[in-house]
Parts: sequence; structure tokens; C-alpha cells
Amino acid sequence: MVPVGKHSGEHTAEQTVTEPEYPAEAPPRRKMFLLALVVTVTLVAWGVLVYTAIDFGREARSGEPVAWVFVVVTTLGAAAALFVALLLGVRIMTLFRGRNEPSPSPVPVQGAGGRRRKVD
Repeated sequence: MVPVGKHSGEHTAEQTVTEPEYPAEAPPRRKMFLLALVVTVTLVAWGVLVYTAIDFGREARSGEPVAWVFVVVTTLGAAAALFVALLLGVRIMTLFRGRNEPSPSPVPVQGAGGRRRKVD
């Protein structure tokens, strides 16, 4: 019987998936500082938008129908600002770690036929 599959047989050093070595470079401090500044600005904008959404919500509950439109707009703006801040924060962390490219996928690409291919 011929062993078939990725879990059969003995594991050799050639089959071991290793993380590629990246050169130890200093993180680009100027870019990190600018990204941190933009993250701070977007977080402040998020806080202002949340505060105004709460204020417009009070006005809308007291009987101002136009205030509901402003509640929706400021809520969407606050969500967008928080999303941008999170994305930029992840970018800063990536720069801090020193990786500019994503690591390769540890899953090997299967050949034609998939898992249930007949072996002759």
C-alpha cells in the first residue's frame, strides 16, 4: 500500500514550513508618527461625531423630525471614522513589527484533482 496524503509517512526537514527571515530594519519613524497623528485625529473626530449624534438624538426625541436625519448621518460618520482609525492602527502595528508584506500562506497548494484523486 502506498501512503497518500499530507499526514502519511515520516516528516522530513524538507517538508517543514518555516517562516521566512526578514532583515532587521529600523521601523520608519516618520511614517509611524504621521499615521499615529492621523489615528489620533480620526479618534477625536469619532468622539465629536458620537457626542453630536447623542445631542441630535435628544433633539429628535423631543419632536424635531429633521434631527433624525442628522442622527443617521453622524452615526454613519462615527462608524466610518472608527473603522478608518482601526485600519490605520493595524498599519502602524505592521510597521512596528517590521513587516511590509504579508507572510506567505502555510497551506500548500494542492495539485490537480484535489483530495480524492485516484493514484495509479
